[in-house]
Amino acid sequence: MKRFRNHFRGLYWRQLFVTAGMVMLTLVLLGASFFSLSYNYARGQKSEEIGTKARVMSQLSVNYLENGRYLTIEELQSDPDFQQLASFAAMVSDVHFMICDTEGHVLLSTDETLDGMVVTMPEEMTQEIMDKGYAARRDNLGGLYEGKRFVVGVPAVNPETQERVGEVFAVATMASLDSMWSGFIGLFFMTAFVVLMVSFMASSVTTMRQIQPIREMAQATRRYAEGDFDIRMKDYGRGDEIGELAASFNNMAESLQQTERQRREFIANISHELKTPMTTIAGYTDGILDGTIPPESERQYLQIISDESRRLSRLVRRMLDVSQLQAMDPLRNGSHFDICESMRRVLISMEKKITDRNLDVEADIPEEPILVLGDNDMITQVIYNLLENATKFGRAGSTLYLGVAVIDGKARVTVRNLGETIPAEELPLLFERFHKSDKSRSEDKDGVGLGLYIVKTILEQHKEKINVTSEDGVTTFSFSLTTE
Repeated sequence: MKRFRNHFRGLYWRQLFVTAGMVMLTLVLLGASFFSLSYNYARGQKSEEIGTKARVMSQLSVNYLENGRYLTIEELQSDPDFQQLASFAAMVSDVHFMICDTEGHVLLSTDETLDGMVVTMPEEMTQEIMDKGYAARRDNLGGLYEGKRFVVGVPAVNPETQERVGEVFAVATMASLDSMWSGFIGLFFMTAFVVLMVSFMASSVTTMRQIQPIREMAQATRRYAEGDFDIRMKDYGRGDEIGELAASFNNMAESLQQTERQRREFIANISHELKTPMTTIAGYTDGILDGTIPPESERQYLQIISDESRRLSRLVRRMLDVSQLQAMDPLRNGSHFDICESMRRVLISMEKKITDRNLDVEADIPEEPILVLGDNDMITQVIYNLLENATKFGRAGSTLYLGVAVIDGKARVTVRNLGETIPAEELPLLFERFHKSDKSRSEDKDGVGLGLYIVKTILEQHKEKINVTSEDGVTTFSFSLTTE
């Protein structure tokens, strides 16, 4: 039972029930509104029609009185000619007439079912005719008829003296209106059923088209939770929100897959980076302790242990630096600094390393200051890392280039060296954590593979990107900063 209830709580059934409910409510409101308007209109028309016939009969009654044929209105019922006239009028107009005195006592009726009966019209109708000159309602006349009928009453007034000499009531059955309402109700229910079925089918098809991608996404999400990022959403060929959601879902899957791949590579790389110095330290330490390494060689191996310990320390410190950089917002304060001065300081600090590699430097740094928006220390670190990287992998005796120029309102910094050409497929990987190529970077024994990753992280914090090209041995790194 619980599973059955949960089944009908799904989005498909909810959408279907909501659509059906809205359609049914709309049909009921439209039907009630149309019924009310048409009923009031038909009733008004019917009352007006019966009222016209009652007025004609009242004029005929008064005319007989005006000709002096009756001394009193009570004598009206003793004249067979007038009775035949009234009966003929009732037959032609399909309305029964009741001619009454001023107190509402029926003196003459064309309804044969009332022959021999003493009938008095309702006092409230008589009073209404006296007050308003007209009365119309649906009534059974105090139980005189089994069902309600249209009853319209008008006064019989002497046109010369304006004296009310009696009242005339016209009574009509509801058969025509009942027939019309029966036909209307039947047509309404038939139309409502057809509209409801069409809405059910249209809603079912539309809802299913909306629900199916969501169900597939739910299944794919469960697969992702299990670590399978290979599944992709189908191309539904739709340009609506569902199509955009499917495309975004696939993009998310690609990003998750790439993130998972990077995570695994990061774990593998950091395991390797940590394992190598720790293995070296433990191995040489054990060799000294157990006497495997002779005493005269201990200093040499202690120096190796010291170097590996320092490299391990640098690795941990760099990882902490990356974590801190990712939490900073260098653009929040909106400070400006001279990028040219920062580049000069980096050149001075790198002088020994550049000289040791027997490299020349071509510096294209203007004398005039170029103010840029950002964090001075962080951008200085970027320039230092790029120049250090160029120094390490530049061919001995070649020339390094460090320059800056203002292009389209931005200061563009360029670092270039001459060395081994980096394969095109490897260029996007240069900025990944712990990445080292097998060729050009394998000679870097002291590096930890985080320098360029830090460069990318800092520039991303500045809402900027770094570009790299490598052709014919010339490798160029460049990035831009917003000027004031």
